[in-house]
Amino acid sequence: MLSKKEIICPENLLKIAKMKGPINVVIVNAGKTLAMESSKQAVDEGLVNPIFVGDKPIIEKIAKDIGWDISKYEILHEPVENNTALIAAKLASEGKVKILVKGHIHTDILMKAVLKRDLNLMGKKRLSHIWHMTLDKNDNPFIITDGALNVLPKLETKMHILKNSVDFAKRIGIKRPKVSILSATEETIESVPSSIEAKNLTDRANKEGIEADVFGPMAFDNSVSKQAAQIKGIKNSVAGKTDILLVPNVESGNALVKMMIYFMGACAAGVVVGGKVPVVITSRADSNPARIASIAAAIVAL
Repeated sequence: MLSKKEIICPENLLKIAKMKGPINVVIVNAGKTLAMESSKQAVDEGLVNPIFVGDKPIIEKIAKDIGWDISKYEILHEPVENNTALIAAKLASEGKVKILVKGHIHTDILMKAVLKRDLNLMGKKRLSHIWHMTLDKNDNPFIITDGALNVLPKLETKMHILKNSVDFAKRIGIKRPKVSILSATEETIESVPSSIEAKNLTDRANKEGIEADVFGPMAFDNSVSKQAAQIKGIKNSVAGKTDILLVPNVESGNALVKMMIYFMGACAAGVVVGGKVPVVITSRADSNPARIASIAAAIVAL
């Protein structure tokens, strides 16, 4: 059942990112081969100018092993993995880098550094994570949020998640995004809390005049399939045409994305938005194309 399809970095996302690059970024705890290989490819694509934080001898050895001369790039030596996050966050706070890229470090350690109040990396919005999903190099993207950062967000947090995703969608050329608020039903049912929250979120989005078509609750099939929506008689501006799927909790979003990756060979470009600097928090199991796409998504989010 697992897909054998090659994961492909989307060219449309790269094209938009290249118009902004190269951008100064920091690779947080860079001393692993996969982190260095994706950094090299991002440099080769003209996307980034990296600063490396981590164990300097290890970083230099890996660079040599993969045939990459990094002598012109700064390496900040820090052999203790958990200490690299704060060093990287300070670089962003001082304006020396515009994007943080997770290397071999746990996400919670990196995000704790980003959230430190004295570093002033928070904006007026709540931080949220988006996934830009594609299957082929010129595929139309499908955005899923939030399946990595906010665990069980309440209405106010979901409004931030919604606004962050709409802003990102516009940056990739979707002028008026269609947003489906996911539940297991199109009916507002008391025993299905996500359906009630979806209705409340839809009402609030419409009241605030967000420049997007927002509708919920919506089940997944009716969100993405015109045929399913037609058969069930579901008629609204989002049904079967969803650009953004706003999930009710982190488990549903994370599972949906991982199923698309492992069953369909999708490229998942993930980035944390809403703060003063985007943060790339790829999984340690992610492929190089997904890592490059994630860096591109962060550049687009600037």
